[in-house]
Formats: sequence, structure tokens, C-alpha cells
Amino acid sequence: MSVVKGSSVPRETITLRGGGGIAIPRRTSPRGPTKDRTKINEEIRAHEVRVIDPEGNQLGILQLHQALASARDFGLDLVEVSPNANPPVCKIMDYGRFRYEQTKKQQEAKKKQTTFQVKEIKLRPKTGEHDLQVKIGHIKKFLGKKDKVKVTVVFRGREVSLAQMGRELLSQIVSETSELSAVEQEPRFEGRTMIMILTPK
Repeated sequence: MSVVKGSSVPRETITLRGGGGIAIPRRTSPRGPTKDRTKINEEIRAHEVRVIDPEGNQLGILQLHQALASARDFGLDLVEVSPNANPPVCKIMDYGRFRYEQTKKQQEAKKKQTTFQVKEIKLRPKTGEHDLQVKIGHIKKFLGKKDKVKVTVVFRGREVSLAQMGRELLSQIVSETSELSAVEQEPRFEGRTMIMILTPK
């Protein structure tokens, strides 16, 4: 391999019959090894690979130097897409564009992800109607922001005997928030607390 004076582009010299030679540009990797360790072009170490062209057509099993030559003919990169196959599978593509499109897809998927926060509302079994309506207002606000709501009825001492009152409170909350929520976890006791979880629709 030689470098033409005045140019930093590596060139391969091919010797012709009769002793002459010509220098042709050699396509190099557009970057160093990536975090995902995808190998391209001269980073590929297999002696032979199964090659797929840019249109998805099978070119068969080729020696690595033949596969690299085919990629150069297309003016594209040879990308190792299935390194664990025998032999490894490589596809001829524009790696820079491929990485750009992959990154764009990941960013779009991330935007579509919904992150739920869990808000908690605590009640007592003897919570009055006014206070209950205030709590329900908070629950609706949280649900409107697409947050889950953990509704907890706290029992102290002998109040455990008032479990039915706790269930009635939670049932009223479900009824008054039904347009905004669905019950993810039905009311159940955990120690001295009765817990229900609502998730936004």
C-alpha cells in the first residue's frame, strides 16, 4: 500500500503483467471501533464471509478480500451483521447512513416511551366526605398527568375492624375516577394498610 504525494488517502498498488503498476483508492473505515463492536471493512477478521449486496441479494460465500473488493465496487462499506454465524454474514451498505438511521429510530422510540411516576394518597377509614373529595381531586390531577396513583388506607390499633369502611372508600374513588383510570391492583391488606393502585387510561 502507498500514499500518493499531496494526499492522505491510502492507495493499493496492483502490479500488472510486465512489471508496471497502478494505485487505486482504498476505502477505509469512517471511524474507529464502535461501542457495539460492529466490525466494518478492514476490521473484519474472518477469512471468508457470506455476503449480501445493497439490494439484499445473496452474493454467496467469498474470501474476505473479494468481499472487500465488491464493497469498493459499490462505493460502500462491508459491515459484519452476524459475526457469530459460520461463516460470518456481511452486508454491503453505507455504514455512516446506517448508524444515523439506527440512532434516529432509537431517539423516536425513546420519545414514544411513557414514564409513569407513582403518586401516593393516604386516607383513614373514617375520612370525611369533604376531605375525601379533596383527595379525589388530587387523584384526578395525577391521573391527568399520566401518573399512577397508590391509594392507601391506614388503620391504627383497633381500626383494623373497620376494613369494610376502607373498602367502601376505595370503591367510591374507583367510581369517581373511572373515566380517567383503571384498577391495576385491587384493594388488599399489607400489614395495617389497605392498598389499591390506579393506572391512567
